[in-house]
Amino acid sequence: MAQVRSSAASVTGILCLLGSGACFAALDTATQYVVASVPVLMVLWVRYFLQAVVSTAMLAPRHGRALLRTDHPWLQLTRGMLLVISTLLAVLCLRSMPVGEFTAIVMLTPIAVTVLAVTVLKERVLPAQWLFVGLGLLGALLIVRPGGVSFGWAPLLAVACMLCSAFFQLLTSRLGRTELPAATHFRSVWIGAIAASVLLPLGWTTVTSPMLWALMLLMGTLGAVGHFLVAVAFQRSPAASLMPFSYGQVVFAVLGGWLAFSHLPDAWALLGIALIACAGVANALFNAWRTSARPG
Repeated sequence: MAQVRSSAASVTGILCLLGSGACFAALDTATQYVVASVPVLMVLWVRYFLQAVVSTAMLAPRHGRALLRTDHPWLQLTRGMLLVISTLLAVLCLRSMPVGEFTAIVMLTPIAVTVLAVTVLKERVLPAQWLFVGLGLLGALLIVRPGGVSFGWAPLLAVACMLCSAFFQLLTSRLGRTELPAATHFRSVWIGAIAASVLLPLGWTTVTSPMLWALMLLMGTLGAVGHFLVAVAFQRSPAASLMPFSYGQVVFAVLGGWLAFSHLPDAWALLGIALIACAGVANALFNAWRTSARPG
């Protein structure tokens, strides 16, 4: 009976993670549509403010004042600002780069964390992991194609966004040892809301379209629900079993770009997306095997 409950919880975790990927892909698709007509800073403010309100409504009844406690305020502030910067870079990138290709480059984040583990944390990385890093980078080059017609500032912004996300994940891992995950998420979204509010006067404009307002409200809701589903997923299933399914977000992003903008990646970009996904899944499975093989 216990095994059945464990299997059910694992399936629930996987479904939640896939649901979060769908939310984030829909969020990026909506962002690409909205930023064609609305200033970036205004989009950022609506998204973060609504996300902060929805997240508070979800977390406060369960955690109460524990959301306000922290032993590392400066690390929390740094993590929150990294999230703001990565979101700003993503929004700027999505003004001119297709959703599918952008998502594939951002999904290099776990591989970038491997490189940072060596250069920043001085951890040992095995040759197989360097192979996955190389495959991921090759996939990114096939998408960006330096010297080709697709190369420009947008892919460079996507790479910068990915690097910010990698440092964000390293800080998340560090804070996860001592801090309540819900409290860390709570602080990050409110840091984003406050930072976006400070910048809002620089990018405010009058928006009269009900559809644009509806999409901006949807973006904030999708962000909050997506992060909530990620939290539920990692509560129900081990991280090692979940990570391969995180690359489902790339599929949802390509689908969103096709449905909303009639855009499909070309053959080279599709090959690059496939290489990144395969390298990411292989890296996740390899790390899961390493973890299970350790004694004790």
